[in-house]
Amino acid sequence: MASEFIGAGWAFPVRTDATGRMALVADGQELDEAIRLILGTAPGERPMRPEFGCGIHDLVFARADDETAARIAYEVRAALLRWEPRIEVVSVNVSVAAAGDGVLYIDLSYRATNTNDPRNLVFPFYTIPEER
Repeated sequence: MASEFIGAGWAFPVRTDATGRMALVADGQELDEAIRLILGTAPGERPMRPEFGCGIHDLVFARADDETAARIAYEVRAALLRWEPRIEVVSVNVSVAAAGDGVLYIDLSYRATNTNDPRNLVFPFYTIPEER
């Protein structure tokens, strides 16, 4: 029943499998790729669905600090709540990597709503590093 609820879809990025057919993903991998697609798409990037995506891309030029981390956590939670109904977001923690390199790591804990299967995903987000 779980795989029927989550379904199967094209792999992202779109590719072929060993037989030359379109590669498909299912179950947990489908959710992970759907989440990465949402977080990796800026609103306005898709002409036929301009609202789709996550607002973190507006923060590319922000400083990699705690304030930016809090804004990223908010944007991630809001985007997943709107665009991925198959999951329940448990927590979003954003940590700043080494000082000044402009990398923030988004650590997402979520649960598949149909199975209560707890899962994690880490998504790196890159800002323009500060000049030294």
